[in-house]
Amino acid sequence: MKHLRNKSVVVTGCCGTVGSELVKQLLEQFEVGHLIGIDNNESELFFIQQEYQNNKNASFYLGDMRDKEKLTQLFKGVDVVFHSAAYKHVVLCERSPYDAVQTNIIGVQNIIEAANAAEVERVIFTSSDKAVNPTNVMGTSKLMGERLITAANNSYRNTKTIFSSTRFGNVLGSRGSVIPIFKNQIKKGGPVTLTDPGMTRFIMSIEEATKLVIDSSILAKGGEVFVTKMPVIRIKDLAECMIEQLAEKYGHNPEDIKVETIGSKPGEKLYEELMSGEETRRTIELESYFSVRPAFDSIYENIDYDYPGKLNDSIDNPYNSEFETPLSKEQLTAFLQEHNLLED
Repeated sequence: MKHLRNKSVVVTGCCGTVGSELVKQLLEQFEVGHLIGIDNNESELFFIQQEYQNNKNASFYLGDMRDKEKLTQLFKGVDVVFHSAAYKHVVLCERSPYDAVQTNIIGVQNIIEAANAAEVERVIFTSSDKAVNPTNVMGTSKLMGERLITAANNSYRNTKTIFSSTRFGNVLGSRGSVIPIFKNQIKKGGPVTLTDPGMTRFIMSIEEATKLVIDSSILAKGGEVFVTKMPVIRIKDLAECMIEQLAEKYGHNPEDIKVETIGSKPGEKLYEELMSGEETRRTIELESYFSVRPAFDSIYENIDYDYPGKLNDSIDNPYNSEFETPLSKEQLTAFLQEHNLLED
């Protein structure tokens, strides 16, 4: 908490699931000196501004990641930037690839240049599991975002800014996640639709995702990608647990709600990768995270990736949901209840 106390911070995409939770934690728990929230969603920005209208340490602005001049202006005097703004829906990015490039790739470069111009201390970019061996436009754009962040840290001369990325899996309960979809299907009496009964995913709560982003800002040496350790679930188990817990609440008999397999979407994987086989050679294991070091060393400085609580200097296996033991249905139900994911 001392690391961020009285600091001036920016949260891009402040109206999104992770962005809004970042705003909440930074203001309420970390005692930042001033928080600037940026988003291009006018309606949601109005509501978050209303929520914090009595907090003198918070300011909210309309802005777009494509507008480098606006970002440069807002970054003046800022210490830390948390960049969570992005296009994140796979199908929409697939249908509008140019827009995904403009926001998710060129937007990241705009963040980098604005941060360098303002001499920001640290920039933390929120990436995605879909950046690992990408099979779609969204994942490819996130991978390029990671590469730009690493290159900014390793190639820029005379910069004071530390650039790092975070990479995490499914944030359960977030907008567009499977939980609100399953809830609505159960409320209507089913069927609950699965793409494939063998599909596995890493999961985390919104609070855990936000903790990863904030921890990364403290641990970051520069250029690395932080990957959080997290449990694995079968999507079929999630559907069945939610039916068992919610059907009667919505006036239905759990046995009457069917689970229907509809097939995988284009570009969708049956398992989730948070680290590739190539990356294992340069990965450091910490207690709660992995740190993937850059493939190329910094041109202008030697960075010592020595973290407190380091467990191993290397790992043997890629971090893949296909090879991890999934939670039992009892453990999964406990996770959902602990994080209030079954509440409306």
